[in-house]
This record gives sequence, structure tokens and C-alpha cells, in this order.
Amino acid sequence: MPFFTMYVVAIVRNILIIAAVQENPALHEPMYLFLSMLAVTEVGVSVSTLPTVMGILWFDARRVDFDGCLAQMFFIHTFSCMESGVLLAMSYDRFVAIYNPLCYTAILTLPRIICMGLGITLKSVALVAPLPILLRQLPYCHTNVLSHSYCLHSDLMQLPCAVTKLNSILGLTIVLATFGLDSLLIVVSYVLILYTVRGIASGEGRWKALNTCMSHICAVLIYYVPMIGVSVMHRAAKHASPIVHTLMSSIYLFVPPVLNPIIYSIKTWPIQQGILTLFCKRELL
Repeated sequence: MPFFTMYVVAIVRNILIIAAVQENPALHEPMYLFLSMLAVTEVGVSVSTLPTVMGILWFDARRVDFDGCLAQMFFIHTFSCMESGVLLAMSYDRFVAIYNPLCYTAILTLPRIICMGLGITLKSVALVAPLPILLRQLPYCHTNVLSHSYCLHSDLMQLPCAVTKLNSILGLTIVLATFGLDSLLIVVSYVLILYTVRGIASGEGRWKALNTCMSHICAVLIYYVPMIGVSVMHRAAKHASPIVHTLMSSIYLFVPPVLNPIIYSIKTWPIQQGILTLFCKRELL
């Protein structure tokens, strides 16, 4: 029941943010458009894990079709890569807003935002697509037991009765090309933001500028800290209890979609207003 509640909260809250941004013209600004992109990726991650997790918890369905498992792995990793890319785009958005506020909307126009979204999607799909194709071609042993309630590449790579060096190299390349590069550029963005904020004369102005970044900083930490924990567990603590592995992976996939919409709803007043407007319209209808 707790997992089902988390799914409902994650999916409903993120859909509310998407609907609020879509329906309210006042929210058709770069910051909120990127936020709606983030909400889309988090709905995608939640829906991708939903079938197997609920199947195990509700129906004790502990078997999963191999092709279905590969498809689930593809969608989980694709949406995770997209989420990382959107967080990078949001850090660029915050840098432009603070560094050059007068040209903010002129730089981040709607066509450019759409191109950024398409670029993030195509990059994620192109990088992740080879993973299930390569895994599909390998021979497998008779005992195929996963350590999680959903299919991850790091888990599936332990199952083949063959050398998986190419899969390991490709997996590492994806990690470096997405999460590694994205996190580095996010850090660079915030170094530039801090450098820019130092030039603001008033203390109130500096605090106001930094306050606009707090929600994004929380989202970045909520996303990357559990991811680093999962990576460390798979590489440095292979013999740890399966419960620990499952707990870390569950935190990585379930916590960001639940917490991020709550944080943005609390910290961002226009989003609160947009969601309230949705319900007011429903009552009027």
C-alpha cells in the first residue's frame, strides 16, 4: 500500500503541474516549461516501473517476460537520462535568468525550448536503444533472478552466460555522456551563477536571486544523490544484502517523482496558483 500511495502521489502531482502549465498562459515562461518537461519525465519513470512493482506487491507475480523486461529497462533508463538532461536545461535557465534578466525571454524562446526538449529526448533514446538490442543477443543461464522489482541494465548484465564486456563499456559510456557530463555542467552553471550573484550590490538582491534557484538545487540533490548511492552499491558493495540494493534502487526511482512536485508547489507560488486555478475551473464547470 505505501508504494501504491507513492505512485498515486507522484503521478497525480506531476500531471497537475503539466496541466497547470499548459492551461495557464501566465506559466508559459521558460522556467515553468522546463518544469513541465521534468514532470513528464517523472511520470514516465513512475509508469515504467508500475507494472512489475504492483504485480509483485498485489498479485505476487514474480515472473516477467524477457522482452517485457527489456522494454521496461529501455523506458526506465531513457526517462532517467531525459530527467538528467532536463535538470541541466533548468540550470542553464537559472543562469540566463540571473546573468541577463533583461534578455531572458529573448534568449530562451519557445522554439529554442522545444528544440532543447527534442534534443534531450533524441539523445536519450539514441544512447539507451543499443542496450536491449545487445542484451537480446546474449545466451542466458537457467537461473535468472533479478535483485529488484523492475529491470535495470546493471541487474540484467549479471544474468548472461557470456562475456558482457561490450555491455559494460556501453553502460559506462552512457553514464559518462549523460549523468557525468550533465552533473559537471550543472556544477559549472552554479559556479557562474554564484560569480554573477557576487556582483549584485544589495544583499536583498543577492538573496532573491539565489532563492529562485533553491527548488532546482533540491531537485538536483534528490536526483543525483540516490543515483550515486545505487552506482556505489552495484560496484563497491556487490555482496551487500539484497534488501539494501532494493532499498537504494527504490529510493532512486520513487523518491524524486514524489518529492519534486511537492517542493516546486511549495516554493513556487505561480505553480500553486496554476493548480488552484485548475480546480476552480472544474468547480465552475
